[in-house]
Amino acid sequence: SAASTGALMETRGLTVTFLKMDPYINVDPGTMNPFQHGEVFVLDDGAETDLDLGHYERFLDTNLTRLSNVTSGQIYDAVIQRERQGGYLGATVQVIPHVTNEIKARIAQIAEKYEDVDVVIVEIGGTVGDIESLPFLEAIRQMALEDEDHNTLFIHLTLVPYFEGSGELKTKPTQHSVKALREIGIDPDILICRSPQPLTREVKKKIGLFCNVPPEAVIQDLDVENIYELAIQFHLELLDNLLVHYLKL
Repeated sequence: SAASTGALMETRGLTVTFLKMDPYINVDPGTMNPFQHGEVFVLDDGAETDLDLGHYERFLDTNLTRLSNVTSGQIYDAVIQRERQGGYLGATVQVIPHVTNEIKARIAQIAEKYEDVDVVIVEIGGTVGDIESLPFLEAIRQMALEDEDHNTLFIHLTLVPYFEGSGELKTKPTQHSVKALREIGIDPDILICRSPQPLTREVKKKIGLFCNVPPEAVIQDLDVENIYELAIQFHLELLDNLLVHYLKL
């Protein structure tokens, strides 16, 4: 979904780059079991990264660097090394602010490296409610609060399952997922809803009502046979119009 969103923004004449943040403690996926995590994608600079970076490169026809993939392992390693070197001047090192500051610094680093880019898409892996991802979610909450120019947009990818027996789409998982995000201070601006069946207007209105977003900001993400069809589907849902409107681009 992130790659398709980036491809859509490129069709609007905008330049885009990506940052994938993975909450696992491994420093990189190079030593991880591919049956658990999927194949490793190796970048031009030799970095062993998440397979999502391969999607980013193919969808945007670009070459990313090791700065585009950050893990909890890298974050904690940097914080511990700085503490051992006296970089915190004897302060008690904590998740907030030290770990979250390091996460924010990694996001700022890629924005500074690609200063000519219009949009940086930051994807946080995992599931809302996972303990591992909480520092990342807290960091982006803080970044949005500190963003005086209001250039931050939250998109939440969620699930709307379909029950064959009753022929119903169930919105409760989406409602609870958004509720969990709002409890930690993040209000999604756009919801991208994975589903094997089309979302009716009534379903979109219900999700919008309970999740505090306009129905037009509820975007269906139907299962597709070819992943490259997804960007077309998002365009038909007018996602690119929403992005340009919210970010004032």
